[in-house]
Amino acid sequence: MKQQQVKDWTCEDSAELYGIRNWGAGYFDLNDSGEITVKVPAGDGETRAVSMMEIAQGAMERGLGMPLLLRIENLLDAQVALINESFGRAIESCGYNNVFRGVFPIKVNQQCQVIEEIARAGHPFNHGLEAGSKAELIAALSTLDNAESLIICNGYKDEEFINLGLQAQRLGVQVFFVVETPSEVETIITCAEREQVRPNIGVRIKLASKVGGYWNATSGDRSIFGLGSNDLIAMVDQLRRHDMLDCLKLLHYHLGSQVPNIRDIRTGVLEACRYYADLVEEGAAMGYLDLGGGLAVDYDGSKTNYTHSKNYSLDEYCVDVVEAIMGTLDSEGVAHPVIITESGRATVAYSSVLLFDILDTTRFEPVELEHTKITEDDHPMLRNLQDAAGNITAKNLQESYNDALYYRDEVRSLYLHGQVSLRERANAENLFLQAAQKIRTLLDEAEEIPVDLQALPEVLSDIYYANISVFQSLPDMWAIDQVFPLVPIHRHDEAPTRSAIIADITCDCDGKIDRFIGRQEEQKTLPLHPLREGEDYILGTFLVGAYQETLGDLHNLFGDTNVVNVRINDDGSVDYSREIHGDSIADVLSYVEYRPQDMFEHFRKLAERAVKDGRISPQQRKQILHTYTASMSGYTYFEK
Repeated sequence: MKQQQVKDWTCEDSAELYGIRNWGAGYFDLNDSGEITVKVPAGDGETRAVSMMEIAQGAMERGLGMPLLLRIENLLDAQVALINESFGRAIESCGYNNVFRGVFPIKVNQQCQVIEEIARAGHPFNHGLEAGSKAELIAALSTLDNAESLIICNGYKDEEFINLGLQAQRLGVQVFFVVETPSEVETIITCAEREQVRPNIGVRIKLASKVGGYWNATSGDRSIFGLGSNDLIAMVDQLRRHDMLDCLKLLHYHLGSQVPNIRDIRTGVLEACRYYADLVEEGAAMGYLDLGGGLAVDYDGSKTNYTHSKNYSLDEYCVDVVEAIMGTLDSEGVAHPVIITESGRATVAYSSVLLFDILDTTRFEPVELEHTKITEDDHPMLRNLQDAAGNITAKNLQESYNDALYYRDEVRSLYLHGQVSLRERANAENLFLQAAQKIRTLLDEAEEIPVDLQALPEVLSDIYYANISVFQSLPDMWAIDQVFPLVPIHRHDEAPTRSAIIADITCDCDGKIDRFIGRQEEQKTLPLHPLREGEDYILGTFLVGAYQETLGDLHNLFGDTNVVNVRINDDGSVDYSREIHGDSIADVLSYVEYRPQDMFEHFRKLAERAVKDGRISPQQRKQILHTYTASMSGYTYFEK
C-alpha cells in the first residue's frame, strides 16, 4: 500500500476496500472508531447500530472466549419478516388471488435456538418448516404451534416417517408428504388407508431448466430427486385407482439453494406452472405451488449472476415469481395457488458471524542474522546473489528476479550435497527475500508487470494463524471454495498495511483460507493490520448462518465453538439472551468412541507406576493428574 494512502486512510476507505456496504445488506457498517457495527430495526422505525467489538468483549467478559459464533437474533427476525412482507407487497401490487406461505428448511441450520427463533418470528406470518428426515419432522412438530403454518416433508420417507406425519394431521397440523420417488406413492397410500387419514400429497418434479452456480445438481434431467413426466402420469393414475387424486394438492421443485440469475428463477417457475396446470386438468385438487429454495445471498456484494452473488433484489424476486405464475395460469383459467418457498440460505445467512482471534504471523521478509556479511570465504554463488540483490532497478525487475531465483536455488542444491553450510544457506535465503521484497516494492513503478512477477505479491504475503478450524466452522470454504466476507471487526480507522492468507490451527495443508472478496474480483490475499503486542486482533467471517454449523467435522478433534445469541434492544443495549460453551476435549473424545473415564484410569495407572519407579513424587503425581483432568474439561481451541 502506498505511503500516501496509508497516511490519509479513513473508515470510508476501509468500507470500500472490504465491500462492507455491498454485502452487508444494510445490516453491517462502520462507526467513527473504526469498528464494524451491526444495524438492526428499532420500534420507532429507525435503526440502532452497536459495535461488534463491544459485543465480542462482553462475551469474553462472560467467559466465552474465541473462537465464538455470534448469532444476532434481530437479523434472523428481520429476514423472516422481509421475505414475507416482500411477497405480500408483490401479491397485492400484482392482484394475485392467494397468499404466500414460507417454510424454512431445517437442514440449512438445525440448531434448536435457530429453529425456535424462526418459529417465533414467523408466527405472525404463518411461516412453517421443511423436514427432510424423521428427526427433522420431530423437531418441527415440537416447535411449531401455529395451525396455519405448513410442514413440508421432503426426502426419502419410510412408513414410520409417514405414520408420524399422518398422526400429526389428526392433531390439525398441516403436513404435506412430497413424493420424491415412484416407490413412495404406494407406501403413502398403504399407510393412509391403514390409518384412515386422507393425506396431503405433493409431488416433486424434475424440471428441464438448469441453473448456474455450485448448487445446481437438483435441476435438470439428471437430478437425483423428483419424478419425470412418465412417472408423474403413472402416479396420477395410481392415485386415481385408489380414489385419492383429490389428495394430490402440491407441486414442488427445487433448482438449487443459491440461484444467482433471476432469469433462471423465472424460467423454472414458468416450466413448473405448465406441470401445475396439467395436473389440474388431470383432476388433481392442487392448490399449492412450492418453488423450493434458490433465493440467493450476495456473498461478495457484486450484484451479478456470479456464483457467490445475485443479480436481483428480494422485491424483484417476489414480483417475478408472482408475475410468472399469473402469466401462465391465468391463460389456462387455473386458480392461483398458495405460493410456497423454502428459502433457507437467505433466511439465516446474515444472522451468524464467526469471530476469531489471530495468534501469530509468518512474514516472508529478510530477518536480522548475525554474521550476515558475505566474505571471500563464502561460496561464489552467495556473492553472486548479493550482487543481484544490490543491482535491482525498476527497469531490470524480471532479469534481477531470474538471477536471484537462480542463485538461491543453486545454493539450495549445494546445501543438499554438503558444499555450503547451514549458515550460508540461511544467508542465501535472506538475500533472496531481500531481493524479492525490493522487486515487489518497485512493481508499482513498472509500466507493465512481467507475467512471471504478477504472482509475487501473493508469494510474499504473510500467513496469519487463526484460532479456528476451517473444517469445523467454515467447511464450505474448504470443500467447495465458497467465499464469505472476512473482515477485521476493529481498527478500520487505520490502513491495513499487511497482505495475508489465513491458516487455521489444524496442522493440515487444507486448513487455510486463500480466496477472498475483492473490489472487482476474488483476491488471493486479504489486507490486514499488523499485530500489536498484548492486544487481540479479531476477525469476523460474515454470512455464515447457512449450513456451516451443520456440516462441520471433527478434524484434529476441534469441536463446536462457543456460541452466544444476542438481542439488540430499541435503546441500543445488548441482551446476551443465550449462550452455549463449546465442546470440551472430553466431549469430542466421546464423539469418536473414547471413554474419558477409562482414559483417565489408564493415565492414573501410568502416573502411579512412575511414583513406584521413583521418577516422580506423590505430590507431583497429584499435580500431573490435576493437569490431565483440567485439560479434559478444557476448550478444544487455543486458550490464552
